[in-house]
Amino acid sequence: MDDELRLIPNLSIDCVIFGWDEGVLKVLLRKELIEYKDIVHIEWKLPGNHVGMNERIEDTATRVLKEQAGVENIFMKQFMVFSDLDRLRRREMDYQWIKKYGLGEDRVITVGFYSLVNLLNFDSSKLLNVAEWHNVDEVESLIFDHKEILGEALKKLKEDVTMHPIVFELLPKKFTLTQLQQIYEVILGTRFDKRNFRRKIANLKYVVSCNEKQYGVGHKPPSLFRFDPKIYSKIHQKNLDATA
Repeated sequence: MDDELRLIPNLSIDCVIFGWDEGVLKVLLRKELIEYKDIVHIEWKLPGNHVGMNERIEDTATRVLKEQAGVENIFMKQFMVFSDLDRLRRREMDYQWIKKYGLGEDRVITVGFYSLVNLLNFDSSKLLNVAEWHNVDEVESLIFDHKEILGEALKKLKEDVTMHPIVFELLPKKFTLTQLQQIYEVILGTRFDKRNFRRKIANLKYVVSCNEKQYGVGHKPPSLFRFDPKIYSKIHQKNLDATA
């Protein structure tokens, strides 16, 4: 634990950092070496830490993202509180490991945040050497209740991408409609008819043509588009005013 920061032992933050990597949704995990019954086990967990005595939980999440993933000023959202009495006792191995750090005897309540990163813009040099990106679909087990936290984060992400334009956090500034369709399909776990999808996107005024083509990808380069946050804000505010 950070010697310069007085931490609250019963309150923590766990961050589910989703990364989009050329058609694959990934999640950042930390490797832990846990010795149990004279055997060293390689286990994985979500990035996280305990809340500082003088921190808001949002400040702790921001600190975790910077210190453990090397990212700042990215999309971040609180999605759930996890308070099961047996959070740290799901497996005896995990429980005995965490007790070595003076934790585990009392309850630890954790607040989950999820974040979105486009890995094309990600600086891996700032990543902790124990942290690695894993395909979301291939994560089998995590320590404590972290697999449950990951599942709830993914569920919230699926809900949010249908309600808010957060999907553009994972795309380059200029993207094709094929890239946009693919990211929706991967996150939602479904397939869309190409014509119907493009018809719906055409109705979204905040998805704006760049009047450019994506070159170097074939004989018929696709058109490029961009997300316009100002147009979205105006439409969103207009819809709020209409329901007031």
